[in-house]
Amino acid sequence: MILEDFHVHTTFSDGENTPGEMVRAAIGLGVKRLGFSDHAHTPGGESYCMSLENIPIYRKTIRDLKEKYRGKIEIFCGIEQDLFSDVPTDSYDYVIGSVHALPHGDRYYDVDDTEAVFADMAARFYGGDYLALTEDYFAHVAQLGRLHPNIIGHIDLVTKFNEGDRLFDTHDPRYLMAAYRAVDVLLPLGVPFEINTGAISRKRRTSPYPSEDILRYILSHGGKVIFSSDAHSAKTLCYQFEKWELYFREIGIL
Repeated sequence: MILEDFHVHTTFSDGENTPGEMVRAAIGLGVKRLGFSDHAHTPGGESYCMSLENIPIYRKTIRDLKEKYRGKIEIFCGIEQDLFSDVPTDSYDYVIGSVHALPHGDRYYDVDDTEAVFADMAARFYGGDYLALTEDYFAHVAQLGRLHPNIIGHIDLVTKFNEGDRLFDTHDPRYLMAAYRAVDVLLPLGVPFEINTGAISRKRRTSPYPSEDILRYILSHGGKVIFSSDAHSAKTLCYQFEKWELYFREIGIL
């Protein structure tokens, strides 16, 4: 049983529960180590990121909880840092490096906003070629090393609206080569890649990030993995960790 979760969001960014509520829920589940990783302030991401004003309050809140629940659960104050985040990370216990958006002109377009936004981005900037969009996405993922991350977040987030490959083929050589190139660049960092169950809990996917193809590639090339729930509510902490750990062991990936 996996008794830790390091990808957790609260009301400081786009989560539904306060940090205290998340801690109490984690203790109820028997979690031994809990890491908070609210979204760092990012230009264009004001709807889901922490405000600059709340950053010191966030840090103090997590620090206070760490002391309050010492001996019951080990608590860490992390941050989910987007490639385009504009705040430093040196005061956090760990950093999750992620790509949520692609830049075009003076704007950032989120790949995980809505399917309509995603389709409009493909049409407007890639001539309707979703594979070209994914190639651009993975080229940006390959740059995550500049954040000095401790964890690589949902490496194929670009598939959020692609359940059943209904928009593009994730077995297409163009797609896989773009993903593998990003993995090759990130592997020397020596940090784990997420097996992220967040899109399952939010009914967007029926399997975790990354796909089995990408996960096999990561592990067969010496990469490490960590289970993350990407929880945005207390109800989804450690979401389906046991199920997917067992599944990946049964099919020989883990």
